[in-house]
Amino acid sequence: MTADRRDFPADFAWGTATASYQIEGATDVDGRGQSIWDAFTRVPGAIADGKTGDLADDHYRRFREDVSIMADLGVNAYRFSIAWSRIQADGTGPANPLGIGFYRELSEALLERGITPYVTLYHWDLPLALEERGGWLERDTAERYGEYAGLVTGELGDVVKHWITLNEPWCSAFLGYASGIHAPGKQLGSRSARAAHHLLLGHGRAVPAIRAAQSDAIVGVTLNLYSMRAASESAADLDAKRRIDGLTNRFFLEPILAGHYPEDVIADLGEGQWFGQNPASDAADIAAPIDFLGINYYSRHTVAAPPLGSPVMGEACGLTYPGSEAVQLIDTGVARTHMGWPIHPEGMVDVLELANSYQPDLPLYITENGSAYPDAVVDGEVEDENRRRYLEQHVMACSAALDKGLPLKGYFVWTLADNFEWAWGYSRRFGLVHVDYATQKRTIKRSGKWFARFLGGTAGDAS
Repeated sequence: MTADRRDFPADFAWGTATASYQIEGATDVDGRGQSIWDAFTRVPGAIADGKTGDLADDHYRRFREDVSIMADLGVNAYRFSIAWSRIQADGTGPANPLGIGFYRELSEALLERGITPYVTLYHWDLPLALEERGGWLERDTAERYGEYAGLVTGELGDVVKHWITLNEPWCSAFLGYASGIHAPGKQLGSRSARAAHHLLLGHGRAVPAIRAAQSDAIVGVTLNLYSMRAASESAADLDAKRRIDGLTNRFFLEPILAGHYPEDVIADLGEGQWFGQNPASDAADIAAPIDFLGINYYSRHTVAAPPLGSPVMGEACGLTYPGSEAVQLIDTGVARTHMGWPIHPEGMVDVLELANSYQPDLPLYITENGSAYPDAVVDGEVEDENRRRYLEQHVMACSAALDKGLPLKGYFVWTLADNFEWAWGYSRRFGLVHVDYATQKRTIKRSGKWFARFLGGTAGDAS
């Protein structure tokens, strides 16, 4: 069985996704301020290859070439993020006209090629000045974020209709403030949950600010959700699954879609007193009605409680999952990507069903899905059969979700082009397009040509 676009609705969104710090470069031009990632990449040992996003894909200067590539791929949607510090260098004040101008030109170039912009307002690159005042640990950052969201919408609402408030607040909170492997690099244990609350409150402030600035705005948020399995039916393994499902999935789904935090997760974190001190109105603000939910799906977790005295390994090291130190992620032997992530296409249906269970019929989008492999250009081609197969399997999972009646409205491949992959630097390649970082030459990979052929784009080939 092969994927066939005719199995999908005519108005289904087919796109690629990127993030500002990962592709733009031009970090010190046209009034852009410093972000937490500019600072973090200069911490010795923070980035695997010691590199920064100062140049990245030079998308700031080469965006027209990249839009042309998207058009050749045949996509009808493009999800990109706005660098907050390009708009407000220190996270406050009026909009920088040069920063707004860049995103306007990008959006207009997309529209000219029949590609709909889906704009993420925050993809992890907090203005450094706000972090120096406490960052997401401070409630004030949520207030500043709401102002920024309304400001950007007011400036770009005539060319952008689809807005995503946050990308993966789990990563911002727990990788940034618990494990410290992402910016700002702090290791605060369960206190990191306070950053998660302020991120969600920022979302709650942004939604009405966007709607006030643009009456026809279509507003959502993107969460990274994982399919979850317990390693066995033992009480210990089932509790381990409850804990990681709670902190990874339910801790974000429930406040946004159900109006409350899961009490068991607050108890696991030991943060009940702090959460109880927040205004009761926070719950309703965070649960402001949205028009769609974005889901980033990459993998499944198989979770177990370790045998007595055994070490806790991998991501579940007591930092990424604060309050749930006694868990481990099990290797079930399935194929993995270069990131080490197990490949479970059927898990995509699991997370779509999970999200739909909270608000049935709320439109859902897969706003990221993709795979990293160690690609190389040989005789002008990039043979990446593993990625092509991965993409086809997950497109077929989208079809299976539609067959189940799930309200899936679009699928975005992560990512358009190889780029700065956060703590991995340039050592991991996710793109449909290969980038030679020395020359910035773009080469569409075989996976990109397959996607173009599926979509009817001109970049497709017959192979």
